[in-house]
Amino acid sequence: MIRTRTLASAVLATTLTAGLSTSALAATDPVKIGLMLPFSGIYAQLGEAGRDGLKLALKQNAAELDGVTFEYIALDTEAKPARAPELASSLLNQHNADFIVGPVHSGVAMGMIKMLRGKDTIMIIPNAGSAAATGPLCAPNIFRTSFSSWQPSYPMGQVALDKGYKKVYAISWNYGMGRESLDAFEESFTAGGGEIVEKVLLPFPSTNFQSHVSDIAATNPDAVFTFFAGGGAIKFVKDYDAMGLRGKIPLLGSGFLTEGTLEAQGPAAEGVMTTLHYAEQLDVPANQAFREAFNTEYGHYPDIYAVQGYDAGLAIANTIEKLNGDITDKQAVISTMEKLTIDSPRGEFTFSKAHNPIQNIYLREVKDGVNVVQSIAAKSLEDPARGCKL
Repeated sequence: MIRTRTLASAVLATTLTAGLSTSALAATDPVKIGLMLPFSGIYAQLGEAGRDGLKLALKQNAAELDGVTFEYIALDTEAKPARAPELASSLLNQHNADFIVGPVHSGVAMGMIKMLRGKDTIMIIPNAGSAAATGPLCAPNIFRTSFSSWQPSYPMGQVALDKGYKKVYAISWNYGMGRESLDAFEESFTAGGGEIVEKVLLPFPSTNFQSHVSDIAATNPDAVFTFFAGGGAIKFVKDYDAMGLRGKIPLLGSGFLTEGTLEAQGPAAEGVMTTLHYAEQLDVPANQAFREAFNTEYGHYPDIYAVQGYDAGLAIANTIEKLNGDITDKQAVISTMEKLTIDSPRGEFTFSKAHNPIQNIYLREVKDGVNVVQSIAAKSLEDPARGCKL
């Protein structure tokens, strides 16, 4: 396990040998991978999962990398946007990182992009879904292996229409991911003739849901669409059930409503339908192999954050392999990476012109405490990347 302290106190670096033979990159000149992830605070588990997934991918592909070694420089963002420029600058200018992987938090992503956009390094975002990252702030050296906020929510609009829902109540937190998720659902739902009868944005991270759940009951829409995650998702689903709405008014959401929350939600989550680019029980050969390998390596099964980190590692490994270990020409690295097909546990994906994954989005329903895949809600969905000039 890598334990990470703040930049002011220490930087923890480890070197992984990926093979023993000679390559274009000298053994004494390792590929430097900066990790800007939260390793403390409420998002620490997400940061650790992403890091562990990335390291597993590089370890598994060691034989194909012909002697390339890796040095990891792990910095704790603490999920604080104000720290992002300082940490990114350190990785870029002090450590000369070839790849900088991070972050989890979209606010931190904005600070990183401000420092790294157009610079001589490759930034790979393994989680943060901010539309701007592969929209107005897109750049040749910025890639994402997770999702845009638009992708999980947009397909649910058509799902709702197909189920005959005409009037939907929408509710989320009033911050980037919440607003962008509701907007994406509304875009597809209203385009097909649906109506948003109420759109509620709560102060983040308020979990005072009871009055709003009461309002949902009084409004009696055909369905409810929401984006909440973590503790907010747990409480909203439980409050919804406690009000007696489960089984009466269908609850729909971006997949994070029931991702990593099902155990705490318990029976209250039964029947909740979500759309996301992954499900733990997804019947994809690469997923089953990944899950077992991760469990063997770390003693527990992976979540979606580990998948996204794993895919960042695959993007790095596949690029290095195709370039025979020589990543000195960053334009060649970019040109190679943007043409990759990633054999991900979520299913194969490629990168769009804006460097966001073109990927399947799955419709899932909670049954017996598991997100069970019902269908592919949108096949090879590409984010519109509005504002991107690439």
